[in-house]
Formats: sequence, structure tokens, C-alpha cells
Amino acid sequence: MTALAPTPSTATKQQTKQQTEQQTAPAEAGRRKKPPAPPGALRRLAGRVGGRTTGWKLLALAAVAIVAVPVAASLWGSGSWPAALTYDVRAPLERLDAWIVDNRDSHWLFLYFLLHISNNTQYAVDGVFAFLDGLGWVGVTAAAVVVAWYAGGANLGRRALRTAATALATFAVIGLLGLWEPAMETLALMVVAVAASAVLGVLLGLAAGLSDRCEKLLRPVFDTMQVMPAFAYLLPFVLLFGIGTPSALIATVIYAAPPMARLTSLGLREADPAALEAATSLGANPWQRLWTARLPLARRQMLLGLNQTIMMCLSMVVLASVIGAGGLGDEVFTALSRVDVGQALGPGIAIVLLAIWLDRTTAAAGARLDDTSSSVPVSPLRAWSTRLGSLAVVAAAVAAGPVVGRDWPGSWTVSVSTPVNTAVTWVTENLGSGIPVVGGTLIWSENFANWVLNPLRAGLQGTPWWLLLLVVAALALLVGTWRTALTVTAALAAIGAMGLWPSSLNTLSQVLAALVVTLLLGFAIGVVAARVAWVDRAIRPVLDVMQTMPQFIYLIPVVALFNASRTAAIIAAVVYALPAVIRITVQGVRQIDPGALEAARSMGASPLQQLWQVQLPLARPALLLAVNQGVVLVLAIVVIGGLVGGGALGYDVVYGLQKSELGVGLTAGAAIVCLGVVLDRITQPATARKPGGR
Repeated sequence: MTALAPTPSTATKQQTKQQTEQQTAPAEAGRRKKPPAPPGALRRLAGRVGGRTTGWKLLALAAVAIVAVPVAASLWGSGSWPAALTYDVRAPLERLDAWIVDNRDSHWLFLYFLLHISNNTQYAVDGVFAFLDGLGWVGVTAAAVVVAWYAGGANLGRRALRTAATALATFAVIGLLGLWEPAMETLALMVVAVAASAVLGVLLGLAAGLSDRCEKLLRPVFDTMQVMPAFAYLLPFVLLFGIGTPSALIATVIYAAPPMARLTSLGLREADPAALEAATSLGANPWQRLWTARLPLARRQMLLGLNQTIMMCLSMVVLASVIGAGGLGDEVFTALSRVDVGQALGPGIAIVLLAIWLDRTTAAAGARLDDTSSSVPVSPLRAWSTRLGSLAVVAAAVAAGPVVGRDWPGSWTVSVSTPVNTAVTWVTENLGSGIPVVGGTLIWSENFANWVLNPLRAGLQGTPWWLLLLVVAALALLVGTWRTALTVTAALAAIGAMGLWPSSLNTLSQVLAALVVTLLLGFAIGVVAARVAWVDRAIRPVLDVMQTMPQFIYLIPVVALFNASRTAAIIAAVVYALPAVIRITVQGVRQIDPGALEAARSMGASPLQQLWQVQLPLARPALLLAVNQGVVLVLAIVVIGGLVGGGALGYDVVYGLQKSELGVGLTAGAAIVCLGVVLDRITQPATARKPGGR
């Protein structure tokens, strides 16, 4: 038998490799290619502009501009969008509206499809309202308290008692304000909307979470829906279903389903691979893996999605009062139309309390999933006794309804309208103007409009339309690709083609002014909160409350202080968008690499140098995300500000909804969507760069 040669050791291999490299190094050096020639002037300019990839794109855009700008200037001159490039969109929309009105009771599309959807949604809301009315105020209050207590843990712990107390206070204050019936109308619409949104969101989330193809198809749809302001959802359904509850409910479902779908998909895709592999090894088929592994592992994300869906449903249900949804939103809308702050404050408080109750209840249910301190198992006997006891309390409260009355007693109500209007009058007379040195709120509002809004609007409207298209395309190229540039340019051009160029630039001026104020305040407060712990603790409950308030409610206090004006709409937008910007900034500054910060300290950097040279540069992705979220949220409120003097596109939408001029409203809504697409795309940070870029 021939003996095998021994295998050389690793050390021997490395030594042999080193000797070989030393021997061949001179020969390789001789054969080494000459260094590349220095880049030409054009290439150096492209790299200096913003990296090779972005630089070449901007140079190409500059070449196009050199040819296109003189041609555009010679053909159309400067200023507003030329009438020769517009298309009358309103006329066909008005004809479509007239056709729908004439055929709503006879055409098969309505008789066998849309009419059934409309009737069933109306029956569902009416049925839930009848059920709540049958429970009576005692039964509804008891049921709400029991549900909140059960969500908090169904024990005598602090969380369960606090959640139950929140529910009790919510419905007690609603009754004391004399708003029980409109609150039940809002709650009935909420119950149906949340149920439908959750079911639709889960189905879409399952499709996106289990199929890559569905995820790719749904992602741009969800992105666009996230950009669209709430007003834009109302218009097409009013066209199909008319003014009333069905339009409000369907618009609410479409508006609120995406968060549930996104977070369900995220939870399914982030499921622990080890758990899925264990289920597969035990012989589970795909459906069994879904029900026994994927969905249980995704329940935290799904519960968070339900929380977001509930908040968005409440926001939309309140806003849908513009198209006849009724409830608390109708009370606020009617009062704001008359600029009656006192009349609007009561239902505004009721809406905020409903939002806090729903948010705290779902948040408590989610906190139970993360709570590892109470891991002691509960006996089945105790669990069933808790459930039966809860049902007994609700049944006793319902049985007591005929004795105490189904409706909240009228003698137990208080009116806040008169004292609030008295306070608003005092504020207007004493704080609106005449304050030494500072002037007053009305003076601030007028100066802000004269020195900021008017020049910004005049500058945008006086800029040549083709120059604005070029600037938007350049900004899109800086953060994205050619596809992004084409998308935003086409969206902005569509606004001009619809004949809404001046009013859209008016809305854009308000959005830009509100965005600058929001970012200045949000970044400043966020940086301080990230670096000072007690500031973060102090503002956290304030931000929680601000993020649960529906969009409509922000208009009430600003109208009291600044009267109905564009400035009031902008301040409402700033207050609405500020919590998101602050939270994202705090998270971004805190989550930077601790090693980089420690290295800066070891080199003797001062706190200010650490902030400017380490923390803010490393937090740049989070800050860009804050800018993007600020744009989307500011646009949503600036549009709603048309109700309180904001004018521009928001006023056109409200006018179209109230006067049934859907040609006006739909075109304005389409322009709002296009404007949202432009602002969203040019503020989205690039998620990936090509290898050649820097």
C-alpha cells in the first residue's frame, strides 16, 4: 500500500505563499499598468457637483435646460401657466356628475352593485346606533369601562384601573357637555369603520406579507395613499354615493386601512425564522404555519396597526361631517363655519376624549403583550369568573337603563359655550392687539401674512412656470433617480394643465412657510429632548395627547387666538406636524453610534462640537425622514385650513363639497394629490445609491 503524502500545515502554506509573492513581486511590478490619466474637466465637475451619479444627472439636466429654457422663454415668456397648455377638466367631470345623478336610480351599476353597498353600510351604522341607544347611557358607559379594564389586564393593577378610569371620565364628560346623542352617532360610525378597515387591512397585509409580487404591487399604492390629504378621499365617493353616511364610511375605510395592512405585512415578514423552521419540521403545512406561527408572532405589529387604524378612523369620521356624516364632527364644523369657538369647544373636547380613550385602551392591550413581569399563569376558573363578572356588570347596567333613562339626563349637563366665548372676546380685545412691545396675536398674524406669506406667494406665482418645473426636477434628481424627476415634473405639470396653477402655488406657499416653522421648532426641541432627559420626560405626555387629537380639532384654539386667516391654518398645521418631527429627531439623535460620540469626547470636542460634527451628521437619515413626515402632515392641515380662511385649493374642495360643484372640488382634490406627490418625492431620502455614486 502506498503511503499518502502528509498535508502541509497552515503555517507552511502561508510561508510558501509569502515567498512566492516576494519572488514574483518585481515581475508583477514590471507588468503593472500605468496609472489612469487624471479625469477631464467635465468629469471633475460632475464629481464636484454631488458624486459621479448625481453629478452626471444634473449635468444632463443642465444641458437640457440650456436648450429648453430659451425656447420656453421665447414661446411663453414668464409668469403663470399659459392658457394654451390647459385642458378643461371640470366640464367632463360636471357631465359625469350630471349623468350619475340622472341614472342613480335606474342604471344597473347602481341598482345591482353600488346601491347595495350604500344600503348595507347605512344599515350597519343604523344597527350599531340602535344597539348603543338600546344600551342606554348607563349601559354604554359600563361596557366601555369593562372593555378598557379588560384591555388593561382585568385586575386591580395600576394599568387596568387607569384605563378603566379614562373610559369612565370620557363618557361622563361627554354626558355633562350635553353631547351624548352626537357622540353615539360618531361611535356607531367608528365601530363599523374600524371593523371594516381592520378586515380589509388584514387581508391586504396577508397578501403583501406572504407574496413578494403583491408587496411590490401594493407598496406604491400605499405610498400614494399616505401622501393624499384626508379631504381628497371624500370627493370621489361623494360623486358615486352622494352626500351622507355611505360616502363618509367608505372614504374612512379606504383612508384607514393602509396602516393595518402595512404593519400586518411587516409583522409577517419579520417573524422569527427559527419558529417557522420549527413549525415546518413538525410537519405543519403553509396554512398551519400561518395560523400557529406567523400570525401569533405578528400580533404586536398588528395591534399597533389597529391602534393607528382607530386613530385614523376617528380623524376621518370627524372630518367627514363636511359631507353629512353627522355626529360630533358636524357640531364642530357648524360652529367653525360661524366662527363660534365656544360652540365648537364642547364637541372638540368630546372628540379628544374619545381619541384618548381609544388610544389608551389599545395601547394597554399592546402593553400586556410586552409585559413580562406578570408571567404567572391565570387559572381557567379565575379567567371565566372575570369574564362572567364583567358580563354581569354590563347586564346590570343595561337593565338599569329603563329606570334611569336611556338618554343622559338634561339636568346633569353644563354649557361651556357662553363662558368660552366670553374668554375669546377678552383674548381678542386684550391679547389680539395693543400689548406693549410684542403687539398681540392679531398683529403677529397680520405681520406674518404681510412679511412672509404674501412675498412667498408672489415669488412663486411670479416665477416662470418652466423654471419651477426645472427646479423641481433638479431637486428630485438630488434625492432620487430619473424616474423620480419625471414623476414630480409630470405631477406639477398636471396641476398647470388643469388650470389650477395660481391657487396651487398659493397652497404651496402656505405649506413651505408652515414647514420651515415646523422644522425649526421640531429640530430644536428634538435635539434638546434627546440631550436632556427631563425635557424628554416633560414633553412626552404632551406629544402623546397631541398625536391622538384628530385634525379638525387643531383649528379651534388657533381661530380663537388668530381669527380666521391663512396664519391660523398655518399655525394649526405647525402644531399638528410638530409631534412627529420632534419624536423622529429625538430617536435619530439618540440612536447614533456611541463609539463615534465617545471618540469625539476623547478628542476634547465640546458639547456643541459633538452636536454639529457628530450627532447631527450621523442622524441625517432620521432628520430627512422628519422633513418628509412634516411635509405630508403640514399639507393635510393646510388643506383643511380652507375652512378657516386658508383659501386656495382647500377652499375649492370645501366649496365643491358644500355646493355640489364636484367639477370644482374634484379638480382641486386632484391638484392637492399632485402637490402631495411632488412634495413627498423630493423630500424622500434616497434609500440606495448605485455603486458608482458617492
